Amino acid sequence: MSLWSRKKSKEFPDFWKSYISLFERKNKSLTIQNVRFVTFDTETTGFDYIDDRILSIGGIAINHTAIDVADQLELYLEQDVFNSDTVEIHGIRKNNNFDTVAEYEALELFIKYIGNSILIAHHADFDRKMINSALQRHGLGTLKNKFLDTGVLFRKTKHLVYRSQRKYIHYSLDELCDDLKISKSDRHTASGDAFITAIAFLKILAKLKIEKRDKVSILF
Repeated sequence: MSLWSRKKSKEFPDFWKSYISLFERKNKSLTIQNVRFVTFDTETTGFDYIDDRILSIGGIAINHTAIDVADQLELYLEQDVFNSDTVEIHGIRKNNNFDTVAEYEALELFIKYIGNSILIAHHADFDRKMINSALQRHGLGTLKNKFLDTGVLFRKTKHLVYRSQRKYIHYSLDELCDDLKISKSDRHTASGDAFITAIAFLKILAKLKIEKRDKVSILF
């Protein structure tokens, strides 16, 4: 079936229908203690949501306000698009000995992994748009999860400092690491940045003095 026919008939694959069904009922009693968070990161060939491609996806879960190293995901995608200019950033070359999967398979594995968890990323809008662009290339919808951005949350610990143009300061992940005393080992790998983001998120929660009994809605 063509992508156009699938969109028109809404005959989505089972994994996508199962994913959508997770959001049919809203649980208003979620607390920071009992919700599953997933921090994730993408490494890409560039910053264009349409023309560039995802090279790798890394994710790790936070269960019961603790990083769960047994609950993580690391995917390397087949490189249909290659940009040598970005290799020095992420270190992913065409001839690396990674086990790779096709983009569609990577999306399926990612969607099954995240479920209806609250997603956390640093400068989350970029990662969300890259994933959504890939999903739409395959005739699927867009992510339905709630998103948290560690950059936005970190600003709250700085009392919402403004630039002279009255725009929010955009803190880099490196700046968060420096301020929060987080090691930068494995920086600029998807799984490494996901782990760093998870540590940053928990440290930000501590700075904001949000207690475990508080509802998740307090973060938004």
